[in-house]
Formats: sequence, structure tokens, C-alpha cells
Amino acid sequence: MVAPLIAAKAYAAVQAQATALTNATAGAADAQGPGAAGGFSDILKNALNDAVQSSRHAEAQMTAQVQGKADLVDVVTALSSAQASLETVMAVRDQVIAAYQQVMQMQI
Repeated sequence: MVAPLIAAKAYAAVQAQATALTNATAGAADAQGPGAAGGFSDILKNALNDAVQSSRHAEAQMTAQVQGKADLVDVVTALSSAQASLETVMAVRDQVIAAYQQVMQMQI
């Protein structure tokens, strides 16, 4: 069984990575200028923000449950939502990497 502290540290690490990736994506979009707004980068940015918010909510629910202020069902629901969000972001990331690799293998 996974100890709650280990799980909390793992979620914090993933949240830190997602926040760093979100900030890097936002910085790249800002560097392109105002005419490049919208599109795929905004969709990715929103998905990452949703995943980060979901993990923060799960952490808050875990903290509230430890303090006796939340039900276990709420914690499990929040953790499941955070896990689904994280898996979705990871699947999109894998597809983007695969597409990039295919483009890089194309002959000119």
C-alpha cells in the first residue's frame, strides 16, 4: 500500500513539472507576439492548467480529510479526477512527441 505522504510528494512533483511546463508554454506564446494567439498552444495551456488545478484540489481534499473536515469519498473522487487529468495530459504529450518524431524523420 502506498503511504499518503509518498503519494502527496508524487502529486507535488507532478504539479511542479506541470506548472513549469505551463510557464514555459506561456512564455513561448508571449514570445511569438500578439498575432500568434489562439490555437493549439492555448488548448495545451488550458489542459495543463486544468490538470494543475485538479491536483491542487485533490491535495486540498487530502489535507481536509487528514484534519477531519472532509469525507473519504470526496478525497477519492478528487484523486480520481486528478489522475484522469494527469493521464490525459500525458497521453497528449506522448502524441505530440510522436508527431514531432515523425516530422523530424521526413525527408526533404
